[in-house]
Amino acid sequence: MQLSLVVPCFNEEAVLPLVIPQLRALLADLVARGIADARSSLWLVDDGSRDRTWALIEAATREHPDVVGIKLSRNCGHQNALLAGLLNADGDAVISLDADLQDDPGVIEQMIAEWRRGAEIVYGVRRSRPEDRFLKRWTAQRYYALLRRLGVEVIPDHADFRLMGRNALRALAGYPEANLFLRGLVPQLGFATRQVFYDRGARAAGETKYSLGRMLTLAMDGVTSFSAVPLRVISALGALVFVLSLFVTAWVLFVRAFTDHAVPGWASITLPIYLLGGLQLLSLGVVGEYVAKTYLESKRRPRYLIERITREDPSVAARSVPLDPRQQVLPDASHSHSL
Repeated sequence: MQLSLVVPCFNEEAVLPLVIPQLRALLADLVARGIADARSSLWLVDDGSRDRTWALIEAATREHPDVVGIKLSRNCGHQNALLAGLLNADGDAVISLDADLQDDPGVIEQMIAEWRRGAEIVYGVRRSRPEDRFLKRWTAQRYYALLRRLGVEVIPDHADFRLMGRNALRALAGYPEANLFLRGLVPQLGFATRQVFYDRGARAAGETKYSLGRMLTLAMDGVTSFSAVPLRVISALGALVFVLSLFVTAWVLFVRAFTDHAVPGWASITLPIYLLGGLQLLSLGVVGEYVAKTYLESKRRPRYLIERITREDPSVAARSVPLDPRQQVLPDASHSHSL
């Protein structure tokens, strides 16, 4: 079987000198033992890096025929960069993993074994996360639990370390949404699946590119892209407040008509204002998030633009057929081995 390893990269000049040799050695070992085909390759996707990431990728493609470089025209985000690699890689099976090597490459052979047994998708699931702080582990567990309660099908403790066969990739290409959350999208594809477990290690070098803001954005995409429950909660909450307001109105009218205690009080005025005002702002924020996603989806813009694909072997152009109907490859005549 022809295997493709896909690694999205954003400002990873510190870690690439470690990643490229290690993953190439892994591919060479799999090929030498007959587990993978000699055409197997490593695909590195530069997501608009501002450091020397692309220079290192381009140098690797010139030196090693089993390395392919994809340069996006700008920073499109981790999920879009990952998708660009998945839908352009030419392997019979494609494995995605992060550039920091915290996902254990040692279980790739197990993934291939599960694929040979008939699994179309094989998930890499974290058995333990000793390098993560307690707060990060706790919030991740609560987040996955929240997603399941909202009806989103996710694999707990699974990020983007997975194997996908050609059938799964063709099915994934049929999902054209702009707001990508692959951890929720891939389980919706169906097909036979398996899981392999590994211990999450320390980052090989450099610093994480997932800031708190990026993680919160990804978390919000996971909820609003796959569940309408927050909108239904707002509707239910609005109905509840409306019913309560009817009781309050009846009470106010009763006090005004049948008692002499109708003295306007600060609490009876201030509390409803703050309660209803806060509820309205929260509701508008949630509704606005859904409206924004609808607005972005309606534009039908390309999810990413490929500026260049480099590989030492130009014959790959005849073998590699990109699956994504919404991608655009910009013309580039500056490299003879560029697509």
